[in-house]
Amino acid sequence: MLEMLRGSDTAPGASEVPGRVEALRRFLRAVDGHLPEQRLVGARTVVDHAGERLRLSGEHSVVALAGATGSGKSSLFNALARLQLSPVGVRRPTTGVAHACVWGPEHGGELLDWLGVPPSRRFRRESALDGDDERTLRGLILLDLPDFDSVEKAHRIEVDRLLSLVDLVVWVLDPQKYADRVVHEQYLSRFARHRDVTAVVLNQADRLSPADAERCLDDLKRLLVADGLGGVPVFATSAAERPGTLPLREMLESTVAKRQAALLRLGGDVDGVVSDLAPLVGPEAAEHSVDREAIRTLTGTLAAAAGVPVVADAAERAYTHRAVGAMGWPVSRWLRRLRPDPLRRLHLGEAEQAEVVAPTSLPPAAPAERAAVGLALRALGERTGAGLPEPWPAALLVAARSRADDLPDALDRAVAGAELGMGRQPLWWRVVGAVQWLAALAALAGLLWLAVRYVFFALALPDLTGPHVGRLPLATALLFGGLLAGLLVSIVVRPLIRFGAQRAGTRVRTRLHDAVKEVARDLVVAPVREVLHAYADARAALRAAGR
Repeated sequence: MLEMLRGSDTAPGASEVPGRVEALRRFLRAVDGHLPEQRLVGARTVVDHAGERLRLSGEHSVVALAGATGSGKSSLFNALARLQLSPVGVRRPTTGVAHACVWGPEHGGELLDWLGVPPSRRFRRESALDGDDERTLRGLILLDLPDFDSVEKAHRIEVDRLLSLVDLVVWVLDPQKYADRVVHEQYLSRFARHRDVTAVVLNQADRLSPADAERCLDDLKRLLVADGLGGVPVFATSAAERPGTLPLREMLESTVAKRQAALLRLGGDVDGVVSDLAPLVGPEAAEHSVDREAIRTLTGTLAAAAGVPVVADAAERAYTHRAVGAMGWPVSRWLRRLRPDPLRRLHLGEAEQAEVVAPTSLPPAAPAERAAVGLALRALGERTGAGLPEPWPAALLVAARSRADDLPDALDRAVAGAELGMGRQPLWWRVVGAVQWLAALAALAGLLWLAVRYVFFALALPDLTGPHVGRLPLATALLFGGLLAGLLVSIVVRPLIRFGAQRAGTRVRTRLHDAVKEVARDLVVAPVREVLHAYADARAALRAAGR
């Protein structure tokens, strides 16, 4: 029996507990703001308790004696301490405050403060430390808890609080109530994950014959298997001579010698919260990412809402407007200047010269376009969250919509600040414009020469003869030749202008789509990816915490 209780010198996994607690802390940081806080209360409690317990003392082992009314728990506590420390009474509750006995000069005051044991209920077992039998318990803090079936609600709350903090629990049962359903369902079964730091004693065994005591122990072990505590140390004890406290004392000595009860208890706590949190991250799966098709659809919808088709159409008309103004007949150029530039009417195309980008004059998105944006945001969130466990799909949907109110201004700034490539005149425009000026000057020269000849004719003056081109006077040739040349040049460049306008519209549409895509990435995709990264970090951290 003693060898079974002592076990190996190093419990498997005990040394990994601090790392597992840190992994659980990383999990909480990763999911902060993404998961409902009520799902994380247990994990935060374990991390806080573990941090405090590891910080306070690694030299002490806190063992609690927990039992129901009349189980002889306090008598067993006094027998182990070999002092009359805890009041014993037939009628309970005697007290709602735990008593503590500390073996060793280092009384662990800060640890007892954290446990909430009042100074008046703390006792130090130093007087007998000269004996070798007491020296083996050096570092033990033994607690006598209130009755967990007390009629006082405050006593039961105190028991539950201390049971969540102590390193090892010894359940003290008596022959009359060891099979009590309340004891097993409400308490013992809750410690299935803490079987490494759980022991059960059948106290007051001196009231039974050895054969009856053995049958009760067998029945108790059967009940413990049903509670998920199969294999935990179980033995009979008594504050009297037979069978005494020797088996329990040997187990306590083994616990103190190993100094791993705190780590094992915290490991069980971590196991519990990891098991509870496992459905939040699901099984191992491929990495999730934002679907490219969803981004493409969202970009197209945002582009429509931002007025990209309107701007592209205005760019085509602006190209035509500016081309005619640069290559048209000089008179038509002057008339063209009276008409406003389609892009400048929208306050666009000015970012290439201005340092400060002014808002555009584009009309706001129509209700149908705003509704389409909302549907696109929802579709992106749902497609990204497909296959993820709850509540991550909801978190992704919230992330996709998190900055929806900022989208209109951001899109307007993106459109206003985009480089549309409409600020520089092509060289061939200047060449054609010079040709048009030459044709206009020739026609003007011919017109003036003909006008002078008409004046001479009207005044009956001698006719001014001039050079001829064949049979045609040069003045007439210049006039009609200039007009014809201007008309022909205009006809020739018209399809070129139309083609250039289409290219300008396509170029503007592409650049604005790129600008809109950046807005989508910054305000929609980035928050969604942040949640995906948080999910991946949380899954990795929880996997590390569960090892």
